[in-house]
Amino acid sequence: MDAERDILSRRNRLRGVSTGKRVTPQDRDLLWFEKLREHGPLPSSFLLAYCSEMRASEKRSRERLTDLFNEDNTPDGGPYLTRPPQQFVTIDSRYNRLVYDLAPAAHRALARLGSSTVTKRRHAGPWIHSHMVACVTASIELATLVREDINYIPQSAILERAKADLRYPTRFIDSGSKREIEKDLLPDALFGLEYLTESGCRYRFFAVECDRSTEPATSANFNRKSAAQNLLQYESYVARGGYRDHLSLTAPLLVLNLMSESRRLSRVLALIERFHPKGNCYMIFQTYEEFGPVFRPPQPKLSLLSDGWSRSGLPHFFINEP
Repeated sequence: MDAERDILSRRNRLRGVSTGKRVTPQDRDLLWFEKLREHGPLPSSFLLAYCSEMRASEKRSRERLTDLFNEDNTPDGGPYLTRPPQQFVTIDSRYNRLVYDLAPAAHRALARLGSSTVTKRRHAGPWIHSHMVACVTASIELATLVREDINYIPQSAILERAKADLRYPTRFIDSGSKREIEKDLLPDALFGLEYLTESGCRYRFFAVECDRSTEPATSANFNRKSAAQNLLQYESYVARGGYRDHLSLTAPLLVLNLMSESRRLSRVLALIERFHPKGNCYMIFQTYEEFGPVFRPPQPKLSLLSDGWSRSGLPHFFINEP
């Protein structure tokens, strides 16, 4: 059997197989490249949602994604998209939506065609974690695109305006040893929302933390990330105003915590209650169960914008309200 095709003569899903077809980036392709550069690896369902107003059929759009992955006869010296291999280490992966990310040629195309935005993605940690973060921020952006009263502000614009990096040093008191600790805070992502109200524009910004239940609630090894350490760092960053200096912001900032299971969410809320018995207004929570033990690349989760977010000791918070 040809290594480039399966038993049914279908092209290999992991490795591109060029037919020699010439592929030149079009407006729809460049939109996809920009969204992948901003957010990270995304399923085809997200990319199709981004181009829904471009009047291209879903079938033609899927075929175009296939060409961008397979064809290497391009002005930028290679195929434009990759399919991260980690997505295929799942149950029945052939029946899942495909996940795409940028190949080097796509970065060259964006630079060649005048898109100079520098996106500082966080690359540390397992691939599936990065994919979860990308799906969170892209879902919220897609939810704003169907509304006229909210605009999405990407991480790249926030960091470029502040001339800052994603990493920021925080100082806090270790609840166990009672020693002062200095440790860098590195959110999974940042974004902002601009609310268009009758009285003018209002703004709110968000740090994103995704949790697939791989970290302890507390940890004796302080170099290992834990929910307790995360809470102490964000107390320094948010409650004591560190983010204002870091990002040159005057608007409020909240921390969106996404949990892959509801039991984990309940445990972390109980932990926060120990530190903040009167309630905590800036750590807010939802579940994203599509990233639980059985992973399948999801559809956009537009409810992240419209549904209420849980808080310890306080009513639900709605980020779609100014």
